[in-house]
Amino acid sequence: MFRRPSRHFATRCAALALLLAAMLTAGCAGMLPRADNEARSPFDSYAAAASAFDRILGHETTVAQMRALGFDPAASANVTVIPYPQLTARLSPDPGVPFEALDPGIRECLLARQACQAYEFRFGREASRREGNFLLDFLNFRRTARVTGWHFNGLVAVRDEVVLFRSYGGEPHGDRVERQVNPLGPLQPAGEAAGQLLRR
Repeated sequence: MFRRPSRHFATRCAALALLLAAMLTAGCAGMLPRADNEARSPFDSYAAAASAFDRILGHETTVAQMRALGFDPAASANVTVIPYPQLTARLSPDPGVPFEALDPGIRECLLARQACQAYEFRFGREASRREGNFLLDFLNFRRTARVTGWHFNGLVAVRDEVVLFRSYGGEPHGDRVERQVNPLGPLQPAGEAAGQLLRR
């Protein structure tokens, strides 16, 4: 014969359910996904990379000295060798600027043609942390991610193992929020696939 649970047992079950709910809610933030994306670099910040790059001087710094500063064209990861046709567009992007008005190092590099070699160094780090309501994120209704990090880009033109010209830029302190809203929640991918079929 079925026996109804006692009031004491029901109270204990309710308390246990509340405790589990509280534990789940407290741990929800830690359950959201996180991601890191790092371009392998000898520097841990934009400021460190820029400080080292500032020590590279036109018509003075050699490739060996540049390598000692952390910018090695041959061994460093995330280095692009820029071919001469692209180099012309990179160093002199505005055809309205007279050749004589360009930086002396740029003029020498352009006149040297293939004898001038250019390298672009790209370093950085980016971290993505999901924020917001765990259940809405888990069920794919609403997802919010804060992306922080830094990016450094440095361009060096070299002839006969000596730097002719260098410049740099980038993003010292990146901080942006990416939001995605899916009205259909977990059914959103199926809805988008159905919409594509209807448009065909």
